Amino acid sequence: MKTKLALALGITAALAASESFAQTITVAQVVELSGGGTAAGSQYRNGAKLAINEINAAGGVMGKKIEVTELDTQSQPAIAKAMTVKAIDDKVTAIFGPVFSGSILVSQSESQKAGIPNFTGGEASNVTAQGNPFIFRSSFNQSMGMPKVANYIATDLKAKSVVVLFVNNDFGKGGRDSIIKELTSRGVKVAADISTDPGQVDMSSTVLRARQANADALFAYLNEEESARLLKELRKQGYDKPLVGETTLMGSKVVELAGSAANGVRGHVGLTVDAPMFKDFAAKYEKEFKAKSDHNGIKGYFSAYMLKAAIEKAKSTDGKAIAAAMKNSCFKVKDNPGILMDVCFDDKGDIDRESFLVEVKNGTQIVTATLPMLNKH
Repeated sequence: MKTKLALALGITAALAASESFAQTITVAQVVELSGGGTAAGSQYRNGAKLAINEINAAGGVMGKKIEVTELDTQSQPAIAKAMTVKAIDDKVTAIFGPVFSGSILVSQSESQKAGIPNFTGGEASNVTAQGNPFIFRSSFNQSMGMPKVANYIATDLKAKSVVVLFVNNDFGKGGRDSIIKELTSRGVKVAADISTDPGQVDMSSTVLRARQANADALFAYLNEEESARLLKELRKQGYDKPLVGETTLMGSKVVELAGSAANGVRGHVGLTVDAPMFKDFAAKYEKEFKAKSDHNGIKGYFSAYMLKAAIEKAKSTDGKAIAAAMKNSCFKVKDNPGILMDVCFDDKGDIDRESFLVEVKNGTQIVTATLPMLNKH
């Protein structure tokens, strides 16, 4: 009798412990907090942290608070993979990051095997081409952003020839392939196709080659710190043709590092704190972290609120249920204010939403046009 009573008490205690454990939702931020991706990873981490604090203060998700662990990839793919494994061992519900394409390409196989939804800021086209049902972007796939850039170059600038300058990694090569395809289909000649090394410091010979091509415009697709060095060298050598890019050529970190050399840069961005719908977020971020957010901060903030929306739609914290709730689905701000923009996900986890044409003037991104979703939903 005593044995049965002890067994019953043990089961009751185990159930109570399980129920207590279930009162929280654990997520991991696997992001670049040191190394070459520190600027991007820290912004992403801060954005997600801000959102999670807000969600918890408002009562959590389905009455459950979110607990966060932060794991540093050191901007290295192999370490990103190891940190993803650690997050899985910790029984997390979801993973935010990495931000860099090279790292998520390596690490996502682990979250896929574990059936854990994995949000990433990586833009390389092949990130979502692996057949992973648990991967979701908080940024545009390059194949969705580049048509908008190419349209601007061909239609607005009326350029007949362009220098394409890219960083020689997964991110840069993917962007290079996408923009060349889109420019060629619009009859724009690629006058020079120039690669740079990740972390490259001296841009003098690169800029010299770009000048010698004598094209109508220059398209640059590098990481943030290299972009700032490029802009300084372009100004130093007196390059006076239009400078066009994607988010990494005109983000707030680039503008901060490049100073006046960033003025006049123009192009397409998926996210910018200078767009009207992000003003409140930008003010909250700056108050909390004493710094201006860039697009990566918005990505992190969005990812946390997107997870909340998906869990509430699925009415479950099961990974498969969360992923199914997002695939081929649209989410509106009127129902989920924290996501900041109406968004849709396709069957691969690629995101579609409005985006922006901007120009840097006096150190600030000025939105010159809001572009609609690429596809009709």
